[in-house]
Amino acid sequence: MVEELWGLLLLDKPIGLTSHTAIRRAGRALGIKKTGHAGTLDPLASGLMLVGLGRGTRLLEFLVGLPKKYTAKIKLGVATDTLDREGVVTEVAPVEGVTEDSLSAALDEFIGEIEQIPPVHSAIKKDGVPLHRRVRRGEEVVPEPRRVTIHALNLTAFDLPYIEVEAEVSSGTYIRSLARDIGEKLETKAALWELRRTSCGPFKVDDSATIDDLESGLKRGILEPESMVAMLPSSTIGDKEAKAISTGTAIDAPKEAGDGCQFALLGEAGNLLAVARVEDGKFKPRKVFI
Repeated sequence: MVEELWGLLLLDKPIGLTSHTAIRRAGRALGIKKTGHAGTLDPLASGLMLVGLGRGTRLLEFLVGLPKKYTAKIKLGVATDTLDREGVVTEVAPVEGVTEDSLSAALDEFIGEIEQIPPVHSAIKKDGVPLHRRVRRGEEVVPEPRRVTIHALNLTAFDLPYIEVEAEVSSGTYIRSLARDIGEKLETKAALWELRRTSCGPFKVDDSATIDDLESGLKRGILEPESMVAMLPSSTIGDKEAKAISTGTAIDAPKEAGDGCQFALLGEAGNLLAVARVEDGKFKPRKVFI
């Protein structure tokens, strides 16, 4: 009997592929029908995607909110309708007044929690319909502002009209919108030209696999399912408790476990058995993998 492969794949998505196509090809290369991801990348972008394999798709919810790190190349002096180089140029503006010092000062102003207006060409849904689909229908779209956090934003290259930055941001931050806003702060225009995601929480693109790796038979970038719940508190249970959990039966939780908390329940070998929520002093299984 072939052992089931499931857990987390760190995938380095190439430029030019949609996220859907990338994870489908990765799954096919590994012989896995069911795949999912914890956050898309635009076709223009490359870099790290967190891909759930098989039963690992049930654990993706614990990875969705992780902070992200990016390297971005931005072109100053130009605006496009999609906020990136794939769009139609809508406006041009001078950049001669931008200096390295003025740019660094402008970047510092974005640090912390800010209000950001997402791109109209985005997957954000309004009344169940993605905004980009509404735009294609010819509808007027006004995205709702959202609160995001910029943890770090550093200038790494300055060669006008292009600049390069490294950004560490909260989940849900649009780097296209950040590029636009940097341009506005500098009293010019700006559009995202290149984007690469380098990390999601503790997971690094340096540890990932490319699609070429997987399609050539290399099984790298694959992590155990326990890595997907490492941010949860854990509790080790014995065989008797594991048998109860396998049938959906609640078991006693430690007294210090507060109601509402989610725990990873591990076997004595450290393997993931279930994810449970504490209710009335008991572990009530939510996701069982026995």
